[in-house]
Amino acid sequence: MSTTTYPLAAREGANDRESTLEIAGRRIGGGAFATIAGPCTVETRDQTLSTADAMLEAGVQFFRGGAYKPRSSPYSFQGLGPEGLEILREAKQRTGLPIVTELTDVRDVEAVAAVADVIQVGARNMQNYPLLAEIGRSGVATLIKRGLAATLDELLMAAEYVLAEGNPNVILCERGIRTFENATRFTLDVAAVPVLKERTHLPIVVDPSHAAGRRELVLPLSMAAAAAGADGIIVETHPTPETALCDGPQQLHAATFADYLRQVEAAAALAGRVPAPEATTV
Repeated sequence: MSTTTYPLAAREGANDRESTLEIAGRRIGGGAFATIAGPCTVETRDQTLSTADAMLEAGVQFFRGGAYKPRSSPYSFQGLGPEGLEILREAKQRTGLPIVTELTDVRDVEAVAAVADVIQVGARNMQNYPLLAEIGRSGVATLIKRGLAATLDELLMAAEYVLAEGNPNVILCERGIRTFENATRFTLDVAAVPVLKERTHLPIVVDPSHAAGRRELVLPLSMAAAAAGADGIIVETHPTPETALCDGPQQLHAATFADYLRQVEAAAALAGRVPAPEATTV
């Protein structure tokens, strides 16, 4: 597909250079490796704040947590909604870590944008073009996950919807695609990282948690992504994954997260990516 369908996202549109995004005092892209980590879902105040404290101590750059959760079953836990956003706001004030949280409904743009430093667009909303356009107009940085069966060009065109509204802060995320293989939750397309590097100047992160579906596989997939040249990872962690209300089997234990992260950062360094300097805690 011609890059004229996504001229703002195309690498040649940025003089064939990788872009470095500056978001709430953190850098990602252009050689800066960023870690986005936190629980799949904001369940309670204590669970979220204790995880945020552990992530700050481990040295992550962004804290993630879902206040709104799109679930395949209408009977599954859907998140705490506005209450979850307030807990994330407190976590940000307490640790100084920028917040990454998902937006699922265009009606919640204003509320989410008031808390989030990065709005996450989930795989099922990658082609929700009205939602992407509204996020673009909000001016808040955006992380767009690749759809379950989306091509890389379709991912880039989704990014174009945000960029076309004048919002330059877009991060792409490879999170695994649906294939015939059922040994893992999804099939992580590691090749997507170097291919996207050829096509776009935008930073690329990898989500090993959703691809793996099992915490035992998160470390090797994370290291593979880092070694392939990813600009960062977005990974799930929880104080007690065994009791998590959502995706417990794929969440890492917060208490051992620092050890995991050092190994991943070592793999990233081999690919010329280093953790961005931390901003002063507020």
